[in-house]
Amino acid sequence: MEGTGLLGQDTEQNSENTPRVPVHQQVYAQLREAVLFGDLAPGQAVTIQGLIERTGAGMTPIREAIRRLTSEGALEFRGNRRVVVPLLTEDVIDDLIFLRESVESRLAMQAAEKITPSEIMTLEGIDAKLDEAILRGDVAAYLKQNYAFHAGLYAIAKAPILMDVANSLWLRFGPSMRMVCGRMGTQSLPDNHKSALDALHKKDAQAAGDALREDVVQGIEQIRAALLDGSGLSDVID
Repeated sequence: MEGTGLLGQDTEQNSENTPRVPVHQQVYAQLREAVLFGDLAPGQAVTIQGLIERTGAGMTPIREAIRRLTSEGALEFRGNRRVVVPLLTEDVIDDLIFLRESVESRLAMQAAEKITPSEIMTLEGIDAKLDEAILRGDVAAYLKQNYAFHAGLYAIAKAPILMDVANSLWLRFGPSMRMVCGRMGTQSLPDNHKSALDALHKKDAQAAGDALREDVVQGIEQIRAALLDGSGLSDVID
């Protein structure tokens, strides 16, 4: 039995029918999350040995995780046993805007047609935690709750091909979003989730899609602004 979500991980079943995740999958998930939430910053080179020390895993699962993340565009292999999270260019940002506003708005529209009242309540709970993170200025919590909202909504769409595309896109812009949040703080970050939730209550697919389109474009445009200002996106945050 398998199950996946936005950036979700496949699971195996052991003899007692309890989910058991293989070691190589655990390592992959751990490194993927480090990329997604900006713990590995754009332009920051890390060594394979450093990743081994970070995860406590062996060479084989680390290499497999790097191979997978490199194929997904989340990492670049630089030789000498070093990998790096790619820096975004303006051309890449243009592509991300085009794809994210198309794919993620479509996922939101499909989710709006299928969502249940209990699923809306779950999303409202996540959004409440996101609001608390914004008020506290808690960048790490903001990023995780923002991701959880999008992930939870898109999973409801039950559109695996679109989800695969969304997975790749989030891995490519996530590290830079962490840097923008760290520089700007949380108060000026995009949050169109209230409009999306209102549309979901009404089962208004078009309005839900428009709200998500506005949300993702605002976020990417903030990354573009940071890229074009004097400081760029090459600083590594703590």
